[in-house]
Amino acid sequence: MSTQTLSPSLAGADAPAPGTATGLLIIGASQSGVQLAISLRALGYTEHITLLGEEDHRPYQRPALSKEFLQDKVGSESLIFRSNDYWIQHNITLVKGERIESITPRPDGSGEAVGSSGTAYPYARLALTVGARPRLFEAPGAQLDGVVYLRSADDALKLKALAPEATDVVVIGGGFIGLEAASSLQAMGKKVTVLEYGTRLVGRAVGEDTSEYFRKQHTDRGLDIRIAARIEKIVDDGHGAVQAVRLESGEEIAAQIVLIGIGVIPNTQLGEKLGLKIDNGIVVDEHAVASDGHTIVVGDVANMPNPVPGSPSGERIRLESVNNAVEHAKVAAYSLMGQREAYAGIPWFWSNQGNMKLQIAGLSMGFDATVRREVPDKGKFTVLYYRAGHIIAADCVNAPLDFMAVKQALAAGKNINPDPASNPATQLKTLIA
Repeated sequence: MSTQTLSPSLAGADAPAPGTATGLLIIGASQSGVQLAISLRALGYTEHITLLGEEDHRPYQRPALSKEFLQDKVGSESLIFRSNDYWIQHNITLVKGERIESITPRPDGSGEAVGSSGTAYPYARLALTVGARPRLFEAPGAQLDGVVYLRSADDALKLKALAPEATDVVVIGGGFIGLEAASSLQAMGKKVTVLEYGTRLVGRAVGEDTSEYFRKQHTDRGLDIRIAARIEKIVDDGHGAVQAVRLESGEEIAAQIVLIGIGVIPNTQLGEKLGLKIDNGIVVDEHAVASDGHTIVVGDVANMPNPVPGSPSGERIRLESVNNAVEHAKVAAYSLMGQREAYAGIPWFWSNQGNMKLQIAGLSMGFDATVRREVPDKGKFTVLYYRAGHIIAADCVNAPLDFMAVKQALAAGKNINPDPASNPATQLKTLIA
């Protein structure tokens, strides 16, 4: 990943002089932060923008870190969102490698942030696009060399550096990141064991049928998957590095790399310092505005009203997806322009695990019935989720036409008749009504 430096005060020809407030300070050079800046310029926002991030990298895309980038199928430059010229031409100051330590807000929404470097960043408006951080694994040996996470570019670079010398890998956590990385590492010739504490894989995101489908497919492809795994410790090789993972049963599983993927925690620290309402993220309204009525909060860190049309009143969620980061940022841009566009849309997600491409349309929480469609010889598998007889979501593996049909039905507020939908030979788009 390139570490090309860009001077914080000279990134744009119209950058404000030191001590002069930027029009908008975006803290977090994430997908949502980048999209917010781009959307504002598209809407005609003319004030200077400062985009500030903790990492010493230009803003980059994260999804490929556990897949194509890890396997050296794509290079670091292909992950970069925009060239340095873009930021300069659009009067956006890009600040890298800076952590905001304190913020002093004013009643009108302006204020000043101070970074770990001691630099002050006065602003007229503030946006937090600070995302989430990996949940740490707390067990003896968790600090040994060879224990890695996979959230940032630096994490990916560390894992890539360790991989050539490793033959055995243990992945702790059977969620999307864990399974994506496990598939990639297996494709690189590693013996991979996945240890999942819960009763099924990706339990927070998909239903039981989809969980079991992935378990069987991965097992058939040679992944060693342990469900309800209880870990006692990570074993030291005597030199401060990983040797194995010991289960409570006493079994030791050899490993030179232990990859932790047990979820994330929203980065609410700055929101707490600002006195914003916190509840599994920073609470925002349908316009991406926090409880102080001024601060904009976007992306993984935002706890928002459920954007799906027709959702139960008062239902709130926090979404971790590229699609949400992009669409939520667009709504936030309208708010900063003084336009009140409520966030309403159909969330969708994807996960590539080896030759399986999972696409999820909608949110399945609250479902009371399912319909399963499968074409085994083509590797196609779909689960449709219904609530009170109306479709609310779908998990689609290698079934893009099913995904598109469900997404279309949800967006139009229409239904897909569940009875004929159980026939995998019937195209779902013909059942939308």
